[in-house]
Amino acid sequence: MTRVTVNRAPVLTLWAAVVAMRLGFDRDEALTMGRVVAGLNAYAKGKALGIFKPAPEEVQRERQRLRLGAQMHVDLLHRAVPVVHTDEGLRALSKDKPVSPDSVQRYLDGKFGDALADVEEAMAALAHSLAPDELAQRAYDLYEAFRPAVPAGTKGWGAAGTLDTVQIRAASRHGG
Repeated sequence: MTRVTVNRAPVLTLWAAVVAMRLGFDRDEALTMGRVVAGLNAYAKGKALGIFKPAPEEVQRERQRLRLGAQMHVDLLHRAVPVVHTDEGLRALSKDKPVSPDSVQRYLDGKFGDALADVEEAMAALAHSLAPDELAQRAYDLYEAFRPAVPAGTKGWGAAGTLDTVQIRAASRHGG
């Protein structure tokens, strides 16, 4: 059992990255997407047209089809994540610039500390308890079920709460 005091943004970042990996993206790709999902959620940006709804086999096809420098949008946790094909692979865009997976990893390390491995393991178990299509549909609802509780309204903006891996693991035992 691990309990960590953390605000919601890193929890959403990590969960979105875990979901993206389950849907077929590699870790570096997924980390950048997780960071952008959290950003899009925080700023409640609008939905883009031409959204790609990933499934593992479709990710492989799209990765091969997308030429270097080309962009697409990936539907992840009900957010349209802008993605570009770079020399290093797919990278989510923030303010039209590719996000560095190393910076996201440092962010998560700083926010979760020693609890990161256990939290990520619990999230991965939850993600793998569902078929990819079902996970893609339910991922945000699952996040809402285990995210840290914080005060409503402006009092809760950026506030930390307790994230408990027992809750995350219980969700996976009950099929989400």
